[in-house]
Formats: sequence, structure tokens, C-alpha cells
Amino acid sequence: MKVLRHIGSVAFVLGLFTAVFAGMPWHVMVADDPVVPWWLRIAVFCLLGGILLVLATLALEQRVHTTAVEEPLTIESDREVLLLNSDVLPDREITEILGLVQGHTVFAIWLGKDLSAIVRLILGGELIEYTEMMGNARSTATERMTAKAAEMGADAIINIRYMTTSVVGTASELLVYGTAVKLS
Repeated sequence: MKVLRHIGSVAFVLGLFTAVFAGMPWHVMVADDPVVPWWLRIAVFCLLGGILLVLATLALEQRVHTTAVEEPLTIESDREVLLLNSDVLPDREITEILGLVQGHTVFAIWLGKDLSAIVRLILGGELIEYTEMMGNARSTATERMTAKAAEMGADAIINIRYMTTSVVGTASELLVYGTAVKLS
């Protein structure tokens, strides 16, 4: 399904750009000729066909998603640096505060996935494209923060917080920060 959605998105984008950046200038130059050239017809069919293909795959994905049972999340248990969003560690004592550590990234999705999300806004349901984007951003930022803490020799990062901001359009920045500490 994902491959068909991507094909539809690419067809839409190619058709749109061909129609706008080649079709409009052509129409201005030869406005008195009523015959539409073959390449402009193909561009319009790609534009419309791409939208229909994206709509069809999204409808099927949404139908499958609502009937499927969600799998439980797997949790990594072999981390070198312990991550906590509190400042209290049961049965452990903080021996040294190493300082603030942070990781950040800016993620965006391409126009084709953005089109899929816009269609989902109309149809309703989870915006999977943005959920995947933010999940990838969160993982990347957390890995960067954890790597910095490991370089400092930290055993744990406490008081972890996540912040997101919109940079431009569908690009979002994700910042994660916390305090790197050594434990007894």
C-alpha cells in the first residue's frame, strides 16, 4: 500500500508541476489554439490519477488499521545510560551532577506525504505521516542526547523533557534535554 501511495504522490507532484510550470506558459503563448497538447493531457491525468490513487490507498490503509489489533510496544532494557523524567531514583543515590545534556533535530516530510496527510485531514483519522515523522525525530534527538551523556561518563539522565516547535511548513524541531548524573 505504501508503495502505491508513494507512486500516486509522485504522479500528483509531477502532474501538478508540469501543468503549472509548463501548461500555464503554453496556454498564455497559444491561447487562441483550442487543441490541448498530449503532454498537458498526460500531466492533468497524472495529477488527477495521483490524487485518486492516494485517496484509494489511504481509505484501504485506514480500513485495515481500524480492524488490526495493535501490537504492544517493545521496550529496550539494555541501555547504557538510564533515562528518567524524575529526579528521584529508588535505591540509587546521585553522586555527581555532570550537567545539562541535550539533543535536537529538525524533521520534515516531503510534499507527497504531506498530500496524504491533507487528505487524511478531510477523511479523518490519525495523521500517520506526521506520527512517523515525530517518532523518528524523537528517537534521533534522544539518541543524540544519550550519546552526549555517555561521552561525559554519565550513568543516567534525569528530569528529561521534550519540546517541539514548528520551523516552517511541515518541518518540526524536536528538542530533548535533561541532567546527566553519576550514580552510586
